[in-house]
Amino acid sequence: MNQRLIAAVVAVPAVLALLVFAAFQGLPFATFAPGGTIDVLGTDGNDAEVVQVDGHQVYRDTGQLRMTTVRVSPAGDPPDTAYLSLARLMAMWFDGDEAVYPYSSVHQDGETAESSREEGAVQMATSQDDAVYVALTEDGIDVPQVLQVAAVTSGAASDGILKVGDHLESVNGTATPDDTVLRREIQKGEPGEPLRIGIERAGKQRTVEVTPTEETIEGKPRLLIGITPGYDYDFPFEVKISISDNIGGPSAGLIFSLAVYDTITPGSLTGGARVAGTGEIAPDGSVGPIGGIQQKIAGAREEGTELFLVPEDNCADALGADAGDMTLVRASTMHEVRLALEAYTADPEADLPSCEDAT
Repeated sequence: MNQRLIAAVVAVPAVLALLVFAAFQGLPFATFAPGGTIDVLGTDGNDAEVVQVDGHQVYRDTGQLRMTTVRVSPAGDPPDTAYLSLARLMAMWFDGDEAVYPYSSVHQDGETAESSREEGAVQMATSQDDAVYVALTEDGIDVPQVLQVAAVTSGAASDGILKVGDHLESVNGTATPDDTVLRREIQKGEPGEPLRIGIERAGKQRTVEVTPTEETIEGKPRLLIGITPGYDYDFPFEVKISISDNIGGPSAGLIFSLAVYDTITPGSLTGGARVAGTGEIAPDGSVGPIGGIQQKIAGAREEGTELFLVPEDNCADALGADAGDMTLVRASTMHEVRLALEAYTADPEADLPSCEDAT
């Protein structure tokens, strides 16, 4: 046996072993896949209405408003415990409805499956309150609101000083009626210099000091105190949105808001059609972008959905998805979407705000 043949005999098994190892070795990537959809105008697993209202007239009618979800590969601590094999990643890469992203662009340092669920639960609760507020104000109902701490980042400047539920009344003596003013006043501070933050906790007013940290965000220095602001609303009647605890995040806010509005007002907002969508809702009614838009479109497509509501900032990515026969409706604000759905109900051929117009 000559030397080349001997080398080949030795090398081929080694190469095959290396290929097998690479195929099953975890790689630093995460995946998005289409998740299920839920008709928020329908009933939950216990046959109870998803939108439950106590103290106000309700109007149940036909049609569907479906929230959409994405299945994200879980986080791990350490991260390599959640890495996926090359074989798995390649299979998802070639699937037109699934996506592969660098692990670090999906999960933060130190994130675990448990911490991800906890954060998602907080975001879901805040999203529901904001959605109810937007729906009621869209119907002309006055709802007093107070700025509060929705979440505190572990290990950040406010950790151990501010608590979830604290009402945020002022920064260095300036009243903070909303999060825009709060953020502006924080930026007036100096790195290393404590901010005097006026709060109300358990009915008692007090002032605490928080020393902000400076970080560079999108190329600009920003002062951070490590909280997520939200709002505490004094609703004139009770509205509950019954969604599984396994679903978290803020991206169903627009659909929640439309469903609540449809439930407390006469007539069908959808005209009996199947409408799905996504988008984070802000207290001013504006619709913010979300992740996994193409996977959410794919999930809705499989449900036979007719209209899909797309946050304006997601329109470019949405146009790259396989939407089937669905019409992609651009969503800038809840008010504009409400008017678009009413126009569609009156005339299915109506000219609706389009994602094509946003690109």
